[in-house]
Amino acid sequence: MKNIAVIGSGTMGNGICHVFAQNGYNVSMIDISQDALDKALKTISKNLDRMVAKEKITEADKNATLGNITTFTKLKDGVSNADLIIEAATENADIKLQIFREMDELAKPDAILATNTSSISITKIAAVTKRPDKVIGMHFMNPVPMMRLVEIISGYKTSDEVLKTIIETSKSIGKVPVPVNDYAGFVANRILMPMINEAIITLHEGVAGVEEIDTVMKLGMAHPMGPLQLADFIGLDVCYFIMKVLYEDLGKDKYAPDPLLVNMVNAGNLGVKSGEGFYCWTHGTKDLVVADYFKK
Repeated sequence: MKNIAVIGSGTMGNGICHVFAQNGYNVSMIDISQDALDKALKTISKNLDRMVAKEKITEADKNATLGNITTFTKLKDGVSNADLIIEAATENADIKLQIFREMDELAKPDAILATNTSSISITKIAAVTKRPDKVIGMHFMNPVPMMRLVEIISGYKTSDEVLKTIIETSKSIGKVPVPVNDYAGFVANRILMPMINEAIITLHEGVAGVEEIDTVMKLGMAHPMGPLQLADFIGLDVCYFIMKVLYEDLGKDKYAPDPLLVNMVNAGNLGVKSGEGFYCWTHGTKDLVVADYFKK
């Protein structure tokens, strides 16, 4: 397994491309927009520059990594020679299902189809293909080049051979693969997202302000960042979608997205990606002044 294709060049997609390319794999990075692909390559290059500056890699290593990545705007061209295809598109079930239908038709018969979904059923995704035994979840953590964990999720029909292959492949790029079962949210988001939602409820009910909530969790629970700041980094739309999946699949009121989260998403306040969420963001840094809405 030397040829990897990644569908989607956003934050997760370019991070996945980065780690595979840095570990000697031939990587096809696929997106519908050449501008998006060019932006992703610049991001990867900047991240590699930081590693060079910290003397973790050499300039030659950086150039070799970039040389291992080829960009494509046509899915057919990008996946035709891939041994493993990883879908890293937006966290939307309809979009992912359509991509997997197309991947199944265009990929080699023995290619493994993986998804970076953070909540959607692998069994549901696999069911739209003619190779459900070769469909698996690879849930990378953000930022991909730094975070070692990969949740490996087998669908109902995923073969043991495919699971073993993906575990070994994950190890080959320096990750720690953890197999989990195919239930809504898996492990990471089954635990993390309700915590973030509860922080939003705590804010909505006026128990404390944004910075106060985050400070309590950072200093009292030794979290590297507070849940509301983390939600801004993840994207409030992503948080909302995952909570919606948990609520619909598990049928428990405790997973219902808080109305404040729903309103923020509807208003387009999505966090870092939109410039404003629970915090105001300028030039990619957190403003110390919380948005006026949350001071009311």
